[in-house]
Amino acid sequence: MSLQLNIRKYEEKDFERLCQVHDPARKSELEYAGLPAAFLPLSIAAEREGLFEYQVYVAEDKGLVVGFIAFSDTELAWLYVDRSCARQGVGSELMRFALERVQDDAEIEVLDGNEPALALYAKFGFTTVRMVTGVMPGNERFPVTVHVLERQ
Repeated sequence: MSLQLNIRKYEEKDFERLCQVHDPARKSELEYAGLPAAFLPLSIAAEREGLFEYQVYVAEDKGLVVGFIAFSDTELAWLYVDRSCARQGVGSELMRFALERVQDDAEIEVLDGNEPALALYAKFGFTTVRMVTGVMPGNERFPVTVHVLERQ
């Protein structure tokens, strides 16, 4: 069964569903990076990591939010897809949507070890331009290394 995606601006009523999409996907992301203990649910992370300081859009399939992306003019900051819809093009559609709206030199930061995200971004011409070591935004007890990606 193919998805019938509609991408639209986030509305407050979407928050509970964003949490349902984000939390399992974030746990997987942190496991890839060897940081499962750094998990914070979106109900906490959204404020600590400034989710709503970005433009936030959701992808819906038949009215159900199945993914979301958040970006500014210069950064693609958040991209999460419902695990039940993984590898069905949701992430790619959200990327296409965002890339039409960001500057050509927009950056993406990806946790070291998150190979699925690196592979998705590579499909859109993004490559690692440098590695940065610091602390986990919103959960500063955890040191992290991230790939800083730019479109080539």
